[in-house]
Amino acid sequence: MTQDLLKIADFSFNSRLLIGTGKYASFEETRQAIEAAEADIVTVAVRRVNITDRSKESLLDYIDSKKYTLLPNTAGCYSAEEAIRTCRLAREVGGWKMVKLEVLGDDKTLFPDIVGLLEAARVLVKEGFLVLPYTNDDPIVAKKLEDIGCAAVMPLAAPIGSGLGIRNPYNIRIILENARVPVIVDAGVGTASDAAIAMELGCDGVLMNTGIAGAKKPILMAEAMKHAIRAGRMAYLAGRIPRKLYATASSPLNGMIE
Repeated sequence: MTQDLLKIADFSFNSRLLIGTGKYASFEETRQAIEAAEADIVTVAVRRVNITDRSKESLLDYIDSKKYTLLPNTAGCYSAEEAIRTCRLAREVGGWKMVKLEVLGDDKTLFPDIVGLLEAARVLVKEGFLVLPYTNDDPIVAKKLEDIGCAAVMPLAAPIGSGLGIRNPYNIRIILENARVPVIVDAGVGTASDAAIAMELGCDGVLMNTGIAGAKKPILMAEAMKHAIRAGRMAYLAGRIPRKLYATASSPLNGMIE
């Protein structure tokens, strides 16, 4: 499994678990969760993290940029213009080229605004960003984002922070069937079995935040998610047995001595 790398554009990563940094009790707990998850990619909300005044304590003080790939995201942006501006700020201040693009439709569902998302993706791709868009589980939209030039597509499993797990595995399967870029499930994962299911479907990775940060024991859950991602990926590569309505004997009767 050490050579089974997650490849996004020209980058390669050992871990297929991407981890968010919001909702933890402290920056120290965030650091411990990242380490327990053994993640390579850590996403940070540009609008919620102090990246301009380094004289003040910041989450970035607890994340080793030499060890982890920081993925700035546009969480909290409700228009294409706002998301584009946030990505430009991230590149100007931190030199980040790979970004997680979110354009939200409302503050109740936190579903993506697809029109705004497509608009922002077009602009950012043209400006040389590696765009990883948070989108719904619509195969048509996923294909449009890929055609624009996004480096991956990130369909939701369920609403952000809901913990409902994958609500529509059939749409995810169609997205996977048609995609030529990595498909990373983003949002809605609540526990280890949800993550394993995503990987067993053939997803290239899973990004999660609340599922870990909101657990009673976040550090332990981070470790559980690490194992779930690995187990799900291995099961996918191994190939599951077909589902059957009736039993099949595991010990054949042919050749038995009467």
